[in-house]
Amino acid sequence: MTKPAREWSVEIELQVQFFDLDPMEVVWHGNYVKYLEQARCALLDSIGYNYPEMKASGYAWPIIDMHLRYIGSAVFGQTIRLRATIVEWENRLKIAYLITDPQTGKRLTRATTIQVAVEIATGEMCFVSPPALYEKLGVKPS
Repeated sequence: MTKPAREWSVEIELQVQFFDLDPMEVVWHGNYVKYLEQARCALLDSIGYNYPEMKASGYAWPIIDMHLRYIGSAVFGQTIRLRATIVEWENRLKIAYLITDPQTGKRLTRATTIQVAVEIATGEMCFVSPPALYEKLGVKPS
């Protein structure tokens, strides 16, 4: 994998809402997936290749793998910071996430997602990322 000329990363902040809590009054583990999606969309927006642009380029990008490691709990009213960073792009789109408490710097969750390009017209999975992604990242295929 070639080294990027810059890091493709964004940070967003969210406030934990009451409806995201479980009976133990912490964020229910399944809601972290929703938080990752918000950070991923902000990241994809930053490169101009969010889901509508993906579709327009002829590709769907389903998530085929997701890993989450819960380190600490987020609670009602807490502001959390989510950082999403593209770490692989040549054969798949791998995004690494870090969720922290911006006031203390404490890590709350680490995660990764992997998406692959699927040609919409044929339904075939691509084993190499399509030129549209390279163009949006401003890199040349190796």
